[in-house]
Amino acid sequence: MSTASDTPPPVTQPPRPGPAARVSLPTLSPSSRLYVGTEAGGSALLLAATVLALAWANSPWASTYGGFWSTPASIGIGTAQLTLDLRHWVNDAAMALFFLVVGLEITHEVSSGDLRDRRNVAAPALGALGGLAVPALVYVAFNSTGPASSGWGIAMSTDTAFVLGILALFGPRCPDRLRLFLLTLAIVDDIGAIGVMALFYSGDLDVPALVVAAVLVAALVGLRWAGVWRLWPYVVVGIALWLAVHASGVHGTLAGVAVGLLLPSREPGPELLERTRTYGRALREQPDAGRARLAALAAAATVPANARLQQTLHNWTAYGVVPVFGLANAGVLLDAQTLREAATSSVTIGVWTALVVGNAIGITAGSAVALRTGWGVLPGGVRWSHLMAGATLAGIGFTISLFITDLAFADEQLREQATIGILGGSVTAAVLGVVLLRVLGDRFPLCTPEAEGPPALPPRPWRAPGR
Repeated sequence: MSTASDTPPPVTQPPRPGPAARVSLPTLSPSSRLYVGTEAGGSALLLAATVLALAWANSPWASTYGGFWSTPASIGIGTAQLTLDLRHWVNDAAMALFFLVVGLEITHEVSSGDLRDRRNVAAPALGALGGLAVPALVYVAFNSTGPASSGWGIAMSTDTAFVLGILALFGPRCPDRLRLFLLTLAIVDDIGAIGVMALFYSGDLDVPALVVAAVLVAALVGLRWAGVWRLWPYVVVGIALWLAVHASGVHGTLAGVAVGLLLPSREPGPELLERTRTYGRALREQPDAGRARLAALAAAATVPANARLQQTLHNWTAYGVVPVFGLANAGVLLDAQTLREAATSSVTIGVWTALVVGNAIGITAGSAVALRTGWGVLPGGVRWSHLMAGATLAGIGFTISLFITDLAFADEQLREQATIGILGGSVTAAVLGVVLLRVLGDRFPLCTPEAEGPPALPPRPWRAPGR
């Protein structure tokens, strides 16, 4: 029997910092803020940008689509100029921020997240390796020779935003454990995709620029070793690293990955928390600009640089960079002739099949190896049926698939055929994954307890204690 005193006090949201504004602007409702703050909100924007790109590329103004994204833009000082068209500013520069966030997430999970436990990591990690290898082999089975053969890496990566967004919208009633499995799989998958891009999809290399890039990477390592906690030194070196990597012929987005992997992520010791209280007390005793600045710096120092930068960039990349990337790259002509050519194109069929069949088989088989050998376990409550449904859903390859398409093919026709394969395969994987998740989620809910009913009684005869 519970009483009023047993009820926990309601969790109150602290007021926003700073004085109240004289004019109150309308804000999102709490439910809207919750939606925007999840993967579902980011994936919805990416989907909307994709639909807009397709509509634009197939409208009476289709010529303006390519013309707009081919517009050159320059930045520089004096005679030092960097000129790229708008599409490459998005693909090479803005997407470096996306891969920076990926690197930050990987570092966080390895240092203090779920990737610390080997047994929790083994099943999704081997599943990710299967999801990298089998789709590539399936694509090569359709395109073993000629220019089309260079697209073998297109179907290797899972689009984390779409997969987790669909899981949040259409998944089983308690998707958290399956979400953990798929998130870990996606992190390992991203590591593999980044390695593939670095090794196989780089252009002609410029050795002096590579040397400069190596020196800048060493500078990042030195900053981390020296215990530098402020962000601006890492940001300055990171920008210089992007310029050096871009000039070297390696894709500039790998600079973002390097910065993300090297930013400090270890939690500070308790002495920093006590120092923050000291600065806070000094500010309360005498509020002035100098003490306020020191208190703010002391508070920032209690949070790792990794977490601070990730908190700053995550929303910008999820709700800005990735949708703009979809808008810049998903616009493909879908007239009757293009679709007829795609229907018989080995590139389109290879990408489509690799995404849907290759990921489902590869991820399931790789996870099965970990489970059968005892190297890994599934998170509590996740069953084989959920694993296979999640593996099917992981066939949604969009962001990095489009990205590798741009790197793999110089021929515009091959890019269009690959893009159609990505769109068709991703939609097919999404529909099949949702159907399986809904059917299996209702039959085998993830939230059922692992042990049902009271514990078994000890064997007879029963005796009183001490007798």
